[in-house]
Amino acid sequence: MFGGGGGMNPRKMKQMMEQMGIDMDDIDAEEVIIRTPDEELVFTDAEVQLMEAQGQKTYQVVGEPESRELGAGETSDATAEDAEETEETGDDGVDPDDVELVAMRAGVDEDTAREALEANDGDLADAVDQLE
Repeated sequence: MFGGGGGMNPRKMKQMMEQMGIDMDDIDAEEVIIRTPDEELVFTDAEVQLMEAQGQKTYQVVGEPESRELGAGETSDATAEDAEETEETGDDGVDPDDVELVAMRAGVDEDTAREALEANDGDLADAVDQLE
């Protein structure tokens, strides 16, 4: 950029950059994640600098990234929905509230209601019809 400025005094380099309207700041980043179509590059101990020149911001990341499969480090919306659904249903995949409703409506115990719901793929109306 400055033609062999590697041996230049850092203070003088900063002064020259300021004269040219280039502003550089260090950013105290805890983590930087770069997502590509195939993977995530995760920098956990990176040095990040922000350079602003002519109204454009450029970020420089220096460090050794860890590569991981896309989505491995976060919970996607679909995974979160699946987790919520699992919490709301019993081990057998049938909602306990549905079991109670079918048992009350058909006048049977909860085990019988659960079996009817399982046999009818969780359909409340079909389960009640089967038991009546």
